[in-house]
Parts: sequence; C-alpha cells; structure tokens
Amino acid sequence: MIDLCVIGAGPAGLMAAETAVDRGLSVLIIDAKPSFGRKFLMAGKSGLNLTKNEPFENFLRSYNDATEWLSPIIKEFDNQSAINWAQNLGQTIFTGSSNRVFPTNMKASPLLRAWLIRLSDKGVKFNQGWRWLGWENEDAVFQTSGGKKFIKSRTTVLALGGASWSRLGSDGEWANILADQDIPITPFKPSNMGFSVNWSKHMLPHFGSPIKSIRLTSGSFSSLGECVISSKGLEGSGIYAASKSMREGNPLMLDLLPDLDLRTLISRFEKLPKKASRSTIVRKVLRLDKAKTAIFNEFSQGAQLKNIITIAKALLISHLGPRPIEEAISTAGGVPRLALNNQLMLKSKPGIFCAGEMLDWEAPTGGYLITGCLATGKCAGSGASDFILL
Repeated sequence: MIDLCVIGAGPAGLMAAETAVDRGLSVLIIDAKPSFGRKFLMAGKSGLNLTKNEPFENFLRSYNDATEWLSPIIKEFDNQSAINWAQNLGQTIFTGSSNRVFPTNMKASPLLRAWLIRLSDKGVKFNQGWRWLGWENEDAVFQTSGGKKFIKSRTTVLALGGASWSRLGSDGEWANILADQDIPITPFKPSNMGFSVNWSKHMLPHFGSPIKSIRLTSGSFSSLGECVISSKGLEGSGIYAASKSMREGNPLMLDLLPDLDLRTLISRFEKLPKKASRSTIVRKVLRLDKAKTAIFNEFSQGAQLKNIITIAKALLISHLGPRPIEEAISTAGGVPRLALNNQLMLKSKPGIFCAGEMLDWEAPTGGYLITGCLATGKCAGSGASDFILL
C-alpha cells in the first residue's frame, strides 16, 4: 500500500505530491492523459504567467468571494513563493510592466520537465493513461488500456481540474462521482471567458484586432486594459478580468479614451463647424484608431451627434452572454468550502483531499490561477501528510 495517491497531474497535483514526498511519504501520481500537465503547457503557449509581483493584500483580493477561505492557504504559498519555486527549478524569472511574472523563456515545458525529473529523483512514481472511475471497497478504481486497475492508498489527493478545455483533461466528470457519494457540488460556471456578440457585417475586417488602452467597467469592477474583437465576440485579458461581473448580469461599458477628459473632447468639438458630420466628429474629435472606430460605430448607431463624445467615454456593449464553458480559461464551481476542513480534506471521506481548480473558487488571469493551484496543492499535500504522520 502506498501512502498517497495523487489523481491529476496538473500544478496542484504535482505540488501535493512533492509536499508529501518531502515529508517521507511514498507517492504515486496518476493521470488520465498519456502525458502530464497538458493544461499547464497550454497556458504557457502564449507566455507562462506564473504569478503577479504585488503587495500580498492586493494579490489576495483578486480571489474575490474565496478570499477569506483561501487567505491562510495562500499565506503558506504566496506570490513570492511561486517565484522561488520556479527559480529553484532552474528557471530565470522576470517581471513585466504590469507586474506579471514570467519565466525568461516564456514557456511552461522546461519548468514542467525539470519538475517531473525532480519528483522522479525523489522517488515519486507515475501512472499515465489511467482514468479515475471512483472507489470500490475503498480502493481507487481506474480504467486503463489493460482493463480496470485498483490502487490501495492510505490517503488520496484529488486534483482533477475544473470543467473547461476537456480535451486537455479537465472535463469535470469527477463531479458526478463525488455527488454520488453525497458530497455537495456547486454547479460549474465559465470563468475568464469571452462573450458572444452578434456582429454586423461591417465588423468582419476587424476580427482579430486588439482594442488597446481602454477602461472596462462592469458593476463595481473597473480597470484599464485591452480586449480583442473575434469572430465570436469579445475576448482577451480585459474581458476576462470583467467576466465575473458580466456573468452576474452587470452591463459592460468601455471608455475608449481613458486618458482624455470630457473637457478636452468638448474643446475639440467646439472648434468644428456647427454642421460637422458624424464621421468628422469621430475623426477629428475622438481620433480613434481603426479598431476603436469600428467598435464605437457598432454600438453607437442612432446616437444624436451631441451625445457622441459622452458615448465614447461610456460605450455600452451589447452581448449575448458568456461563451460556452468548454472555451473558458477556467471555471467557477466545484467542491465548496463547506464540504472541506481547513486542510482541504473532505469532511465525509477522511483521508480524501481536494486541490486546484476542482475547488469552488475563481480568480482572474494574471498569475492568480496558477498560484492558487500551487497553494491549494501544497495545503492538500500537507494535510495528507499530517493525516498519516500525526
């Protein structure tokens, strides 16, 4: 019998495994896919944002409704810990202009490869292509190419991910297994996702264009950022940051000219002939680039000329709601706080711990997701170790 079986080989599962093996436990990591960390590798394709270099209290607030719950967990593995962890794996690190932290090579694969080698050197064992089916007589059951396999372990950490990007392994099907064990599950919702827009044909030439240097406001959320016009709607970091508020029903407004006040724009407007056309006002007063002009025209049709300036400072975006959960970067929902103790052990199943995105928390992109997964993985690994050793 092994001490700890970790099911799921993303950042949370690997961190749980390393935490336990460092305390002398025998550890086996199992994943349904033929290779480990697939979603982690995908996150690194556009530049692996490990964490954010900012004061801890500011960092913690980005966990929204889960801040109180996650606070003691992230204090044990905070943003500086994430930087140290990557450096200890031989990665050089830099902080970008927005305080986001990246490996110098921007990729996830060298870090993951170094981590797996280190885990192997510490004695961690690995099984790939084993899909978890639940439990039979307290043994974990897996479907493999060779039929059903059974694993007996003293403790288990479930780190099975959320319910988006299922082709990478996060399909959320584990929720049915736990629900059948009478474990409460908060329904999944998309998080850090784009929003569908029914574009007019005039927007076709602008698909793929970024809208830079804008202020996005939705409910109590307001932040400078950018987004991208896609064939499906609006996406990009600014939209993802606002997505929780938008998902909850708050409208989205864009300030296309956040660096200019109304007084400056009115001064420009007053210099125009009284019969200036709409296109002249847009060109000579607003002075928007092509992408901003396109989205302004898309959502301000029918507006009176006298209102054009104020609309550009608060452009209401009509959309059809979130893109499907499968397309979301992450998900809200999963195993709720009430089902777990402070070490992330299921109250109704002693010795079974949960970590990572399968927990009911959400955070914006910008390094908060990866740090949160690492921190909860460390907490679950510590909890499993304590369960055996104390």
